Amino acid sequence: MRKLFTSESVSEGHPDKVCDQISDAVLDAHVKDDPMAHVACESLVTTNFCLLAGEVKSSTQVDYEALAGEVIREIGYEIPDLGFHWKENRYQILIHSQSSDIDQGVSGHQGGAGDQGLMFGFACNETAALMPLPIQLAHRLLEQFSCVRRSGGLPWARPDAKSQVTVEYEDNTPASIVEILMSVHHAPDAHNDDMKKDVLETVITPVLGEMSSSIDWSGKFLYNPSGRFAIGGPHGDTGLTGRKIIVDTYGGAGRHGGGCFSGKDATKVDRSAAYMARHIAKNLVAAGVADRCEIQLAYAIGEPEPVSVRLDTFGTEKVADLRKVEKLVREIFPLHPYGIIDYLGLRRPIFRKTATFGHFGRRPGEDGSFSWEKTDRAGEIASALEIG
Repeated sequence: MRKLFTSESVSEGHPDKVCDQISDAVLDAHVKDDPMAHVACESLVTTNFCLLAGEVKSSTQVDYEALAGEVIREIGYEIPDLGFHWKENRYQILIHSQSSDIDQGVSGHQGGAGDQGLMFGFACNETAALMPLPIQLAHRLLEQFSCVRRSGGLPWARPDAKSQVTVEYEDNTPASIVEILMSVHHAPDAHNDDMKKDVLETVITPVLGEMSSSIDWSGKFLYNPSGRFAIGGPHGDTGLTGRKIIVDTYGGAGRHGGGCFSGKDATKVDRSAAYMARHIAKNLVAAGVADRCEIQLAYAIGEPEPVSVRLDTFGTEKVADLRKVEKLVREIFPLHPYGIIDYLGLRRPIFRKTATFGHFGRRPGEDGSFSWEKTDRAGEIASALEIG
């Protein structure tokens, strides 16, 4: 049976991603000197304006306006006449102390969840990163675009961009890449045909050569299909923290509990438990338990243990008794918030880099970033379940 599936990604200059990066930069600034800081920061950007709002409990003082301006500058909004410039923007800061009621729930002896909610983690064997091919390819296209833009290889390009990839599946296995779409904010005098040629040569061809050599591409490439994208960034569209939750996760291939990640410290299980669920799912697939795996965790505010743990392998399991797998998951992975934080090392300033190009499918860093992407428990799982 053949079917199509499409996922999208957005660049670091997309208005919503500008906000995610500012919010995570605020988190990193506090956690750097105060690992126990509690942060919930939201950002909004529009024409020549940036707003920060939220709640913080921290011993560290942060110059929020200077920090936001630096993030905006680093992204590339230092070009005149874009309607959004780090030096020319007006900044408003509305950050206050965290609610004592929330703090009471997360700061006790056991460390309860910072909110109620449900989180999902997903993994599949479609790519080396154990991510769905459409979202992984969409992310890598924009990573390559960013590298080429920043190096000066696309002088007409501006920071705001989107990608979209449609893959045809046969029996749940990627069979071909049907279509690639990219829209890129550009200089007013740039021409679509010239830009399309540049992007094809410097972005799409290198990424496909590295990622998808065994999968055919139809050659269909849509570039700026509206015909023009000269007004972009926060001047063209207001941005908010947390509006790209499907881009941040699995491109729609796995379910989502609804809570965003950026701007939240790890006591917020929206973030930490989603990271742990991904880690578990990825290790199960790496161990050979299943070709596709989804983990759901659910929590109550102030309670340390999850109220439910659910495993779904979509009929792709290679073991007879999934109850044994669920029991093993509870035995070897810590599922209470403080246990997750310690296990994954989430009290370090590692979060801003997660705010672009996906929180999953990335390589673990030497600084402890993307620790949830490690498959270091796969061997233990395979041995316990007598796989292979």
